[in-house]
Amino acid sequence: MPQSSAAKDSYQLPPKLFDARCKACWLVLGVLLLVVASFATLDLQWAQFWSWSALQKMGRFVGELLQPETSARFVGKLLPAMLETLAMSALGTLLAAALGLALALPAARTHAQDPARWRGATRLCLNALRSTPELVWAALLLIAAGLGPFAGTLALGLHTAGVLGRLFAECLENATPGPAFALRVRGVDEVRVFFYATLPQVLPQLLSYTLYRWENNIRAAAVLGVVGAGGLGQMLAFHMGLFQMGETSSVLLAMLVLVALVDALSYAMRRALSR
Repeated sequence: MPQSSAAKDSYQLPPKLFDARCKACWLVLGVLLLVVASFATLDLQWAQFWSWSALQKMGRFVGELLQPETSARFVGKLLPAMLETLAMSALGTLLAAALGLALALPAARTHAQDPARWRGATRLCLNALRSTPELVWAALLLIAAGLGPFAGTLALGLHTAGVLGRLFAECLENATPGPAFALRVRGVDEVRVFFYATLPQVLPQLLSYTLYRWENNIRAAAVLGVVGAGGLGQMLAFHMGLFQMGETSSVLLAMLVLVALVDALSYAMRRALSR
């Protein structure tokens, strides 16, 4: 039996993988060429990496890491450092979320009539905050605050504020404009429009980004220990410098436990908000 025209249309062939008129195809091709050029220009010594000597050294190193130090004396030092790292990351993330939201408001254009006079300057400030690594912020703040967790907390807060501020601004700009527009046409001021129309929409995203950055800040504390910012990072830098692999392994396990706890808390909070 002859097929109907509708049936023939439903069996159309898929489009070509590459079309000369497709801008996205050219963009993907350009990215692939850039990746190939990166591999060609970098001095990647794959032969040395997979050599038997290198594999033996890596195996010996991993074997030493699989024997963590579990003595009561060392664990007694490890627990206060865990609490210090947890407090540094939590307080630094909280400061970053507050500062990031304060900077995200002028950095976002929330509706078509919004002049957004400070958008360019604020985004430049956010770029400066997040482009400066935590290690550099810590080195600068150590001059004023001295050694210890205070400088590390401020360093985490400043860098993370730049990251969260950009993400928060994108969330505010992508919020559904309908509820806010309905309040504006009734003469409601911008502050109440934000709290009653925009913030309830984007709050789950803001919380998710903040919790994710909290996990990152626990790992970043290891880098800050190089400059004496306290916590597990300082212990990690000390024991790795002395090639004490047992103690280093215990510190890494403690960091893994902290990240797992924050991840579980993040999952529980997101699940509670989705109900």
